[in-house]
Amino acid sequence: MSDLYPLRLHPEFYERVWGARSLAPIYSREITGKPIGEVWLTGESCRVANGPLQGASLAELSHDFGATLIGESAPHQTRFPLLIKFLFPQDKLSVQVHPDDEDAARAGQPCGKTECWYVLHAEPGSQIGLGLKPGTTKIEVERAIRETRLEQLLNWIDVRAGDLIYVDAGTVHAIGPGAVIVETQQNSDTTYRLYDYGRPRELHIHEGLQATKEQTHAGKVEKQPVHSESGKSQVNLVTSPCFIVDKFSLSKTWEFRRPGHAKRSVWCLVATRGSGVMMAEGTEPVSFNSGEVVVVPACVDRFTLKPQWELEFLCSSLPVEQVEHPKTTLLEVTAGVAR
Repeated sequence: MSDLYPLRLHPEFYERVWGARSLAPIYSREITGKPIGEVWLTGESCRVANGPLQGASLAELSHDFGATLIGESAPHQTRFPLLIKFLFPQDKLSVQVHPDDEDAARAGQPCGKTECWYVLHAEPGSQIGLGLKPGTTKIEVERAIRETRLEQLLNWIDVRAGDLIYVDAGTVHAIGPGAVIVETQQNSDTTYRLYDYGRPRELHIHEGLQATKEQTHAGKVEKQPVHSESGKSQVNLVTSPCFIVDKFSLSKTWEFRRPGHAKRSVWCLVATRGSGVMMAEGTEPVSFNSGEVVVVPACVDRFTLKPQWELEFLCSSLPVEQVEHPKTTLLEVTAGVAR
């Protein structure tokens, strides 16, 4: 019998030049130093906040428990597969690109970095730069970097609360200011910075151009129907080869059971609004609030969630069978004009 149970993790706060000093509406903590841009929820150094394993890091637990924690569908059986973050951009992020699994392996990295962004909140006019404009070549990208105009070659698209943006590895991209984003990605921090608007930070032009793909699957994911029952609603935000993200809203106690798949996956529950209490057999209840994550090990067959008035959360997991890239839209068409 496993010694594992649902694990609430302490988030880690990271300073970024493009970050914010207000992390509302997710966190109420006062930021007195440099701005915070990223809050890592399932980083390998994040530590357990509850129960007998309190203080252990996610990396240590993944190494010690393997598939019992992360599930048989994980690509590496002793390494946590998903990195989940909150992003708080108040300035443009650099124009960057991430390697795919093959490029990462050649560079000695454990995996590439395909990611997705769920937009929690967005001020009017919030935009992201996603992919190269149709017909743009790598030669043109390199020239635009030298001429300090690379941002002009991106598709800048408006984002609104509720959008899910899919960014497969090899997509040149940037995030503009004004949105609060939940990022779910392969567990990689490999970023090649191609362009940074003149800010004095290191660029990785050679590696970035090698990783760049002129055409990718990136875009806004096609919205799926919401499934509602009394006290519970559920919608799939994205299903992809690297991760699945579902959104849940609860207004009454609900029991969750694993489906009968041959393979299993870890589940990562990120509270985005409200709070709740998770109860599982043989362990103490664990409370979690907006901005916190509970990692449900693959060995936990069922658990009950009791919202404290109301609970909204995202559940990120791995696909347990082979799936394709999601259907996306990159350029919206309005009155016959692509924009």
